[in-house]
Amino acid sequence: MSKIVEGLLYSESHEWVKVDGSVAIIGVSDFAQAEMGDITYVDLPSEDDEFAAGESFGALESVKASSELYCPVSGRVIAVNSELEDAPEAINEDPYASWIIKVEMSDSSELSKLMNAAAYEQAAK
Repeated sequence: MSKIVEGLLYSESHEWVKVDGSVAIIGVSDFAQAEMGDITYVDLPSEDDEFAAGESFGALESVKASSELYCPVSGRVIAVNSELEDAPEAINEDPYASWIIKVEMSDSSELSKLMNAAAYEQAAK
């Protein structure tokens, strides 16, 4: 069973969101990293890139597959976890500690479209 963290929000495409004021800290769920296997590369956006909710902002590559990453909320990238460029396996080791990007949200009402931990647990079965 995949680990699901209470207090985070989840998208249908298996990204998690931790809300810190107007900032969305975004990573991928334990379910997503387990499905992918050993992650070998993370394609990251640049700071100041802007994305709409549901838009692809990068990709994860593993020995098994490549998977697009989708921004759960609209906004501007204010930080990128560049440590993942040299250590993409950190996502496999602890997907909830290994955030990928931080986004200054342009519309926090979009958070209502995401799932809480209980709803995500049902969806991820």
